[in-house]
Amino acid sequence: MITFLDGKIVETLPGRLVLNIGGIGYEVLVPLSTSDNTPDVGKNVRILTHLHVREQEQTLYGFQTHDERDLFRLLIDRVSGIGPKLGLAILSAMAVGEFKDAVIRGDITALSTISGLGKKTAERIVLELKDKIGVTEAWAAASQTDTAGSPAKAVNDAVLALISLGYKQADAAKAIQKAATEHEGQPDADEFIRAALRGLK
Repeated sequence: MITFLDGKIVETLPGRLVLNIGGIGYEVLVPLSTSDNTPDVGKNVRILTHLHVREQEQTLYGFQTHDERDLFRLLIDRVSGIGPKLGLAILSAMAVGEFKDAVIRGDITALSTISGLGKKTAERIVLELKDKIGVTEAWAAASQTDTAGSPAKAVNDAVLALISLGYKQADAAKAIQKAATEHEGQPDADEFIRAALRGLK
């Protein structure tokens, strides 16, 4: 798995970057928010990546932030009918926070304005993220506990991480709460995750 690329920008177009890394040019497909905010050609940049492999194609998708990449992976892995192309379209049309807020509120109208995302797909996104996975509950909690270093934020970050790994919200929350009560010292999401994964095996 290629998790990030550090290299010099050779070419930048809307939705696409080419990076020179050790004399090899890597084409990376990115949301518009990333291509609009990358440095000029000739400058160095770090891009977080997701490698998508199909039978006859390997495609690199790139993101500026972990939140963007996490949301992209959640959409293509956990919502039926959402592939990488539509995942990029969503991130190009809405900031991560705006998208999460729309899903939490069940705002089908706002989601339907995204190019390529009709009403039925918008309804499916809300249904599957809210009811099947339960991620919206964790997103809503995150908006209330967004203080760095706080125990509540560490717990919620750990719950979201387990959800992204495929665990349901209720199971993830139960395992993380147990890990948190047994943890000594400063709150640490990574420690909570490791302890929870041991308990979930």
